[in-house]
Amino acid sequence: MAETDTAPGAQQFIPPQADTLDELRAAATGCRGCELYRDASQTVFGRGDESARVVLVGEQPGDMEDQKGLPFVGPAGRLLRRAVDDAGLDPGHIYLTNAVKHFRFELRGKRRIHQTPDRVHITACRPWLVAEFARLRPEIVVVLGATAAKALLGPTFRVTRQRGELLPWPASAQHPEDFARVPVDNAGTVADALEARLLATIHPSAVLRADDQDAAYDGLVADLTVAARGLA
Repeated sequence: MAETDTAPGAQQFIPPQADTLDELRAAATGCRGCELYRDASQTVFGRGDESARVVLVGEQPGDMEDQKGLPFVGPAGRLLRRAVDDAGLDPGHIYLTNAVKHFRFELRGKRRIHQTPDRVHITACRPWLVAEFARLRPEIVVVLGATAAKALLGPTFRVTRQRGELLPWPASAQHPEDFARVPVDNAGTVADALEARLLATIHPSAVLRADDQDAAYDGLVADLTVAARGLA
């Protein structure tokens, strides 16, 4: 069996006593839940405020994100920030993260070429997403592209079929029970998560690859505008 066919998963690296995103972020630096940590420069965790009204979930860090240790700081991130502004979303109310926290790539000469994460990487890293959501209270969740959709909504979900639709969250998740209860204090008390909505759209990197970038960008902005209007 190839080593990418299985992985221990991130769960053992998540401290059960972690109460904040900062504590999760610190713990994630030591994650060895799959083999991607070996070649990546560092773990790239989510960023933003715990009170963010909107959570954007992408695929994985790219080359620039891997170097800087922050999500969405490369070309796709710059395009996403422009689309967020054009859609009327307040960037101060957004939490950014990825389904996979390490950069998967192959070397071609000195260049590191992006490789899409496999199912095993999505599954291994999913406990970090669940832990992040336990400490977030979003009104809107936006999944950017197929990898993020698979991580939260399961392998049968098709972004192309349901993009731009507001779906119930966490009811639309593949395993809603993972997101249905959230901690309310550090004594172990939990409560029902607030009902929110989820919207799927393309990843901003898909805009950069599109033959008609203007049309692809307009479609991304239109989807994000639906999310903006969905805020209470």
